Amino acid sequence: MDVELVLGMSGTVDYEVRWDASAIESLARPFEISVAELDVATPVTDLRSLLVSILSFLRDGGGGERSARSATVLEELAARLPGRATLGGTGVRAALAMDVVGVPSTVHLVALDDTARGLLPARVSAITAVADEPLVPHVIVQFPRGASVRVADGVVSAPRSNRIIYVNDRPNRELPLSAELDDLVSRADVLLISGVNAIVDDGLLADRVARLTALARAADGLVVFEDAGYHEPAFGVRVRDALAPVVDVYGLNEDELFGYLGASVDLLDADAVEDALRRAEELIPASCLVVHTRHWAAAVGERATEYAAALRGGAVMATTRYVHGDAMTADDYRRTAQAPPQAASVAFAAELERRGAGRIVCVPAFDVDTDSPTTVGLGDSFVGGFIAVLARRAAAGAAGADAVGSGVAGADDVPRAAGAAVGGSHAESDVVDPSAGPEAAAGPAAVGPLEPAGSGAGAERSPR
Repeated sequence: MDVELVLGMSGTVDYEVRWDASAIESLARPFEISVAELDVATPVTDLRSLLVSILSFLRDGGGGERSARSATVLEELAARLPGRATLGGTGVRAALAMDVVGVPSTVHLVALDDTARGLLPARVSAITAVADEPLVPHVIVQFPRGASVRVADGVVSAPRSNRIIYVNDRPNRELPLSAELDDLVSRADVLLISGVNAIVDDGLLADRVARLTALARAADGLVVFEDAGYHEPAFGVRVRDALAPVVDVYGLNEDELFGYLGASVDLLDADAVEDALRRAEELIPASCLVVHTRHWAAAVGERATEYAAALRGGAVMATTRYVHGDAMTADDYRRTAQAPPQAASVAFAAELERRGAGRIVCVPAFDVDTDSPTTVGLGDSFVGGFIAVLARRAAAGAAGADAVGSGVAGADDVPRAAGAAVGGSHAESDVVDPSAGPEAAAGPAAVGPLEPAGSGAGAERSPR
């Protein structure tokens, strides 16, 4: 594929903890943690406060990212719980998702060591400002819906599956940027900007934001920004205000949306969501705003319809990861595209699009279930699926071919009330619902989101 995709700006090695309620209980028992002291805002300073934080997120069913005061406490937890090392970071996980369907890319990393090199697939190349520096692992705790842990005075249970990321990571806090970026961006068909959220120094933030703003302005291709949970919340507003006016697509999940609005809304209440999206547009003046949630994904703006197929591709990819995790394949992706949509989300999406009058495209999330959901990297996979469709479209355009004939659905192929969506946040809330297969589609037949490269098959009919 003769298309240049540059995905930045940071990457990590993640230690993904395998959920084990009995092991968590054993660790927490000597500390006599009570239900009353659970608070997701608890600073992580030692093993006890780390366990309080984990149990607080478990009780709320919430997800997020928290900075630990010392890497030692994270190493202590990782040493006492089962898990495995993987690659993380929005750009990197997006690249891994695209690799599943045969789309190559270049990732920008803050550092590169032998562990990262060994985990990158052949189709993903990497640049970095700092070579041969060890990446400090992030510790990720994911839990399934219904997971329960006994504490000193009761039982804490998860209302939904989710994940929490704990970090103490100097390279990502400093976010060094490679000198190679300028040349790569000048040739890129798509540039992804993400991973700015770990910076905690005011001067560094100003410098990096100025550099990224200049790169976005100089880019000839499409510029996509994906938001995140900031270690310094006020810095998130500064990054948003600087980059939103210079990017083509500004993406965020429901948690980030609620954070900017200062309140949550019922994601299946058309009145509430319409008002929330209107307020979000006022705060985020990008050409197109993309919001991905556990029930739907939507594009908002004058050019929203141009991203309908990409929304669908993001939804399929995020849902595929939710069910299959790192083991997902191109065949899994195809099968996911045939899954039915959440019934309530189909009706909601149709109503939201009606109200949007051409300025809102909404695809419902898939109705899927699994005994072992993956809640890590769903939003990142949504981004990968979204960009993969844009990449195939760019390749088709460069070859003078028709997008549909190349296996990429164009905006005109999207059925107006059918859909698949989500993959935003990073948890169950990112599960996209690819609109169903041919029988369940709520609209006319539509070309599938993306035909994996090398499959030899034609475009598929399912919309999500």
